[in-house]
Amino acid sequence: MTSLRERFMPDMKEAMKAGEKEKVAAIRLIIAALKEKDIEARGAGKGEASDEDILGLLQKMIKQRQESISIYEANGRPELAAGEKGEVEVISSYLPKQMSDAEVKAAIDKAIAETGAAAVKDMGKVIGVLRGAYAGQMDFGKVSPMVKAALGG
Repeated sequence: MTSLRERFMPDMKEAMKAGEKEKVAAIRLIIAALKEKDIEARGAGKGEASDEDILGLLQKMIKQRQESISIYEANGRPELAAGEKGEVEVISSYLPKQMSDAEVKAAIDKAIAETGAAAVKDMGKVIGVLRGAYAGQMDFGKVSPMVKAALGG
């Protein structure tokens, strides 16, 4: 299986040949952000960003665009919001299939059992296990309140 990093250039070339300008632009944004992430990692004494780091980067990019979409829509700029939605679609295509709410709940229960978490103060351990096992498959902004509720918070 090819790594996530190795998929961007061939996909961009394919999109260029097909004349998909929006897709090319979105993939270029991903590649630029990835280069920035690699430089940051080298500065910290690490090698290239791992697939897990890349998944986190892609999720961050999607979150930024979703925030922009809501701002554009609130200010009556549907054409700008449409552009951001197109980018979200392209970026999302590189993420693994997102887990359903039932799957997320089962994963939370499993992580709580694994860590022996009993109170809200153990929330960090549970989130850490979930991030390690399910990076890119769940939205941790939505997961945190669910973990808190499961721990009686």
